[in-house]
Amino acid sequence: MSPAPRRALPRSFFDRPVLDVAPDLLGRLLVHETHDGRTVLRITEVEAYNGVDDPGSHAYRGRTPRNSAMFGPPGHLYVYFTYGMHFCVNVVCGPDGKASAVLLRAGEIVEGVGLARTRRPGAKRDTELAQGPARLTVALGIGREHNGIDACVAGTGFRLLRGTPVDPEMIRSGPRTGVAGDGGDGGRYPWRFYAAEDRTVSPYRAHVPRVRRNPVRVSADPSGTL
Repeated sequence: MSPAPRRALPRSFFDRPVLDVAPDLLGRLLVHETHDGRTVLRITEVEAYNGVDDPGSHAYRGRTPRNSAMFGPPGHLYVYFTYGMHFCVNVVCGPDGKASAVLLRAGEIVEGVGLARTRRPGAKRDTELAQGPARLTVALGIGREHNGIDACVAGTGFRLLRGTPVDPEMIRSGPRTGVAGDGGDGGRYPWRFYAAEDRTVSPYRAHVPRVRRNPVRVSADPSGTL
């Protein structure tokens, strides 16, 4: 790889509106250095979340201890736990104090494939190693302890590099995956961006509302029958 794609993205790259940053992240590289080795992800699928203005965002109802990293500064990571079993990683963007972030949904492991395979032994193909937000964090070795880390400075173990941006004509958009949000409005925003025809992009899944089953009360009929 030539020197230019390996240059780190400056903080100013992330200090922009989330809908500008999200598609511009496609083709960029996320590097994670650990004591086990180095893994590098080429980003191929993302989703934008626009804070308090977005019913599908964790920050829609304001700041909490869980979502505080979303409020900045830009260029930091927001890592959260979901469904009681998975971690997901976002890149915070926009001005400090205004919550917005880009969820990294999928990508291609371009360096450290062997290490990623030890973390994801169930993957049948290399294209599946980071095909989905939960798989992505496992393949890269990302967990709760990385929430709030600054990916724009050296020494944190993370860097976001310039890479090779995806040709704008090859970028597609559509509804976010599995998002409902307040009143169900979060799913109507076409804020999922992905590289067309890339085999690492995850399958789209619409939100399926959870059905709450109320207990059925059976009362005895006065006649003695049910």
